[in-house]
Formats: sequence, C-alpha cells, structure tokens
Amino acid sequence: MITSIELGDFLSHSDTKLEFENGVTVFVGDNGAGKSSIIDAITFALFGQHTRKSNKSLIKRGSNQGFAKIGFSINGKQYEAVRKIDNKGSLAAKFSEIIREDRVELAAGERKQFGESMTHEIEKTIGLDFEKLKIASIVQQGELNAIINAKPKEFKELLNAIIGIDKLDVASESMKIVNKEFREKIRSEIGYDDTHIEILSRDLEIHQKEIEYALPEKNQLKSKQEELQNEVNDLRRKVEIETPKIDKINQLELRKKELLEYAKEAIHEIQQEINENERKIRDCEGCFEHANLKEDLESKIQKVEQAVEDTLKKIQEMTSQTASLKEKQLLASKLQLKDNRCPVCDSNVEKLNPLFQEEHIKQEMISLKEKIISKEKEKETYNLKRKEFSEKLQNARDAQITLRAYSINNKEELKKIQEDVETKKQNVQRIPSVNNGNLLEIAQIDSHAKMIFENISKLEIETSGFNEQEFLNLKKTVNEKQINLSQIDQQIGAISEKIFKGEAQIIVIQSAISKLMVVKKYVTSLDEIQTNIFSRDGPVATSLRSWALNTISAKASEYLSLLNTKIQRVSLSEKTRDVSITCYSKNEVLELESLSGGEKVSVALALRLGMASLLGASNLNLMILDEPTTHLDAERKKSLVGVLSQLSNISNSETPMQFLIITHDAEIFEDSTVEKIYKFESSEQGSKVTSI
Repeated sequence: MITSIELGDFLSHSDTKLEFENGVTVFVGDNGAGKSSIIDAITFALFGQHTRKSNKSLIKRGSNQGFAKIGFSINGKQYEAVRKIDNKGSLAAKFSEIIREDRVELAAGERKQFGESMTHEIEKTIGLDFEKLKIASIVQQGELNAIINAKPKEFKELLNAIIGIDKLDVASESMKIVNKEFREKIRSEIGYDDTHIEILSRDLEIHQKEIEYALPEKNQLKSKQEELQNEVNDLRRKVEIETPKIDKINQLELRKKELLEYAKEAIHEIQQEINENERKIRDCEGCFEHANLKEDLESKIQKVEQAVEDTLKKIQEMTSQTASLKEKQLLASKLQLKDNRCPVCDSNVEKLNPLFQEEHIKQEMISLKEKIISKEKEKETYNLKRKEFSEKLQNARDAQITLRAYSINNKEELKKIQEDVETKKQNVQRIPSVNNGNLLEIAQIDSHAKMIFENISKLEIETSGFNEQEFLNLKKTVNEKQINLSQIDQQIGAISEKIFKGEAQIIVIQSAISKLMVVKKYVTSLDEIQTNIFSRDGPVATSLRSWALNTISAKASEYLSLLNTKIQRVSLSEKTRDVSITCYSKNEVLELESLSGGEKVSVALALRLGMASLLGASNLNLMILDEPTTHLDAERKKSLVGVLSQLSNISNSETPMQFLIITHDAEIFEDSTVEKIYKFESSEQGSKVTSI
C-alpha cells in the first residue's frame, strides 16, 4: 500500500504532504485544484512516466526544479522512491528501503547501459510495470461503468488489452516477417523457396522423361554407327586394294605414249618433208582463184556493213519504244476503271485513252516485238553475208600472202611440188603407221620399240578388269558413308550432352526439392505457430482468455460476496466474437439491465478488482478511481458512496485493499462512513490540501 506522498514544486503543488492508510481515501475539490496531479506524482516517482506533454511541464511555474516522493509498504517492508527534475531537463532518482530510521539505497538513476535502472528495481519490487499499473490500478474518468456498459465486442477487446492478447497481433506480424525473410534467404541460397516445390517437381519429371526417351534413341544410333563403321572399313580395304592400279594405268599410258613418240622419231625426217610440201600444196591450192576476187569482195563488205548499222539503229528505236510501253503498261495496270470511275479522281469515265488501256499497250508491244524479231533476222542475214564476204576476202588476202611466202608464181610450179610429195608418200607407207593405234605393228620398227611394247603388255595384264569409273564411285560411296558417320557422331554427341545436362539438372532439382521439403516443414511449423499461438482467435489466445475470464469471474465473485448486494456471483464467458457478463443471485440469473445503480457499481468495481488481481496487483493492492461519479446520476452517485463505504470495511480483511477516490462531488461523502478525506483547493501559492 502507499503510505505517503510528498510533492515539492510539482505541477500545481508547492509543498504537499499526504499520509495514507488501508481502506478508502477520498480526494475532493473543484476541477483544477490539483487532485489528478497525485496520479502523475505516483507514476512519475515509481516509473518516471506521466500524462503530461514533457518532463519540464511537471515543474511548477516560477520554480527551477520539482520532485515527487512516494512511500509504500510491501510484505511488511517500507520503501521510498523519489524523482527530481530541473528546468534544464536533468533528472535525478533514488529508490531506497527504510529499515528502522535508515534509508538503504537500492537503485539510483537510469543508466541502463551500465546495468543500472531504478525503474527496473521498482518493477521487480511491486510486480508491475507502468502499463500494467495503468490497467490494473488506475480507473480514469468515466471508465468505472464503461466495463459493464461496453458492448460485448468492445469488452472482449478490453480484455485482450488487459491480458496482452493484442500484442499477439504484433507477434503475428513479426512471424510473417520472419517467414518472408526466411523464404528470401532460402531463395538467395538455393534459388527457390518452398512455394516452388510443385514447379520443380514438374521440371524434374520433364527431365526424367527426356532422358527416358533419349537413352533408347542413343542406343539405336550407337548400333547404326557400329554397322556403318563396319561398312566404311570394308569399303576402305577395297579402295586400298584398287588404288595401286591407278598408278599402273598411268604408267601404261606413259609407255604407250613413249612408244608412239619413238615411232614418230623414226619417220620424222621423211614425214617432216612430206608435211612441209603438203602444207605448201594445201596452202597454195585455190590461192590463184581467191586472189583475183579481192577488190570485188572489199566493195561488197562495205555495203553490207552500212546495211547492218542501219538495221541496228532501227532495232534500238523499237527497243526504246518497248521500254516506254512497259512503263505505260505498269501505269495502265493501276488505272483500271471500277464501276466506270477513275481510280485517281473518282470521276465518271466512259472509256480510258488507248495510251492507258492495258490491252491496247499489249498489242502495241506485240507488234513491236514482231518487228524487232524481223529486223533481228534481217540483221542476222546481213551478218551472215558480211561474214561470208569477210571470209572470202580474208581467203583472197591469205592466198596472196601464201603465194608470196612460198615464192610460187604460177600453177606449174605448184604441180611439180605435188608430184614430189606423191613419190615420198609411197616410200613412207612401207613403214608402220603410228596413227592406226596398232602398237604391235609400230613395235616392229626396231628392238627398242619391241622392249617398250613388252612393258605395255605386262601393265595391261596387271590392270585387266579395272574400271576407273567404278573405282571413283567406290571412293564417293566411302566419302558419303563417312559423312553419314560424322552426322551420327554429332547426333550421339548432342543426345549424350542432353542426357548429361538432364542428369546434372535432375541432381540439382532433387537436391533443391530435398532441401525445400525441410524448408516447407519448417515454414509449415511457423505457420502453425502463427495460427495456433499468435492468432488472437487461436487456441492459445482462446485458452488464455478462458483462463483470464475464469480468474476474473472467481475474483470478482469473491469481492461481490463481501458486498451487501443480492448478487452472489458474476461470470464472464466468451462467445464467437464477444464476451458476455452474467450475474447470479442465489436462485436465479440476473440481467444487467435489471440491476440497480449501486449493484451495477458493485459489479463494475468487482470486475476491476478481479482484473487488477489477474495482473498481479497484490504487491501494492492499490486502486485509484479518478472522478468515478462522472456521467452518474444522483441515485448512482449515492450507490457508489455506499459501495465505497463497504470497501472500507473490506480493507480490514486478510488482504487489505487500498482505494484512492478522486472526485469533485464532496457533498456525496458528507454522511458516508469514509473517514479519510482530503480537500483540494486552488490558491495563489498553488494547490492547498487539508484533511477533513
């Protein structure tokens, strides 16, 4: 219980000292007289907390510093807590135990970084912190009857706040953040989180099926590769056997050529002379007739060339006309009438100009083409004539040159040469000819020719049956099969790479799924914790509320049994979304609406005391009622006084309860049995407090 309060330049109090005992103490006085300052003095001295805007606002106007000191007893021990503040905002605090007349310091200041905290020591001593004290022991203005006048849902929220269930929402949000951060960490480490298990499982199945289909295909290609390789090897052996015959065929051709060259040498001298004379005869034959036509042919060629030039010019003109008509044809194809309307200006047109009629242009082009063809034929004819005359002219010129080269002046000289050639030919015919391809006859020239012929015969026997085209086809077949073999090698390599990558991916995915299954189990556990433990409607919160409701109901019923009312018991019960209050007499259930004003006040106080007991307020056993008569009518104010009088008697029980009542309705206590009443008045020096 609180034994004393001392205020020095604290709020409106210059120097106020109050003494307290068990039971009910009433503070009376007008508004602004400093009654509620006592609440701030208690919370500031104990916890350094208050309801004002700042610490400096606690100092009385005109003063440099202020302090609040509170004395209290717990389990037979006396304690004192004092806090001071100056106008610079500096704080000083000390918590002591009073043993006989000595003060033993338990804590000083709030140097939490050094493990020193006066507030922490006081919290351990009284078993409450500031927030719990406000809920358990301080009933603010208008809150007394609010507990029973509140709607069921509002009462449930009040209960949640009292027992701290509302903090489960904070914990639940923290759990969501933990869950999210955990997933992000897993995603950064593995690349996935537990929500990807199904996707990964599908990917795993795809890779497994790909490998399942690829393995038979690879084996099939392997078999085909082996079969084709055997074929290539067989064909290469054949190529190796046939390849030397190519060299022998080349040697055979060289030997034949050698024999022919040698035979030619044997008859070279005679043949050379015959050839030279034959050339003379051949070159000069007809030269006299051609030489006489030279001048006439030159005149004819000049006329033909002029005709060719004229024809080319005409063809050029018609070709240009054809190109122009093609451009007009392109334009005409775009200028087609549609419903007798011009495609350009959309005006009515009966008939297009022939120059823009595609059919007309086509006919013109056909006519030009026929004329060009005719002229081409005419040009060709002239060209043939020119060629013919040119050849004849050249022959005439060549004839003159030939006759001068051979120094033949008349036909008699040429005839004599012919006779000499015939004589020499008859001599050459007795020698085997190299042009008839009969190598056996050619070999009869001499012994060296026979030796060459024997080598030729041997090579022909060794290359007998060899077909060069078949050999080339064989090599081509080998190359084609080798290309097919390379393609199969590439296909096998591609499938092997696909299988390798698929197997590697399967290992990665299986490892990821294995890890993610553990993650999922962990995340599921976190979700279950969030749902079952940190949800305000989960089993933990529901059980906690049930326990709290039973505890409050039991304690409230104990207090009601000590009051002089017909209410024997009160019960709090939780429904789906709210909490209901049920009152019982000895024989029946009592509706709240049927209770008198005093009975309602009794129920409200009993419930508040039950809540205070739930929060562990037994160390101080203190309850402060700030303006409890606010919003009460005269009858209920009178009922409140009656209840408070009974509480004074209850305070003498084994667990005495201390009540501090703050009110401006002094007259309602004039005939009450409450003995400890302090009157607060305003003066120029500040609040003045007297005991009445």
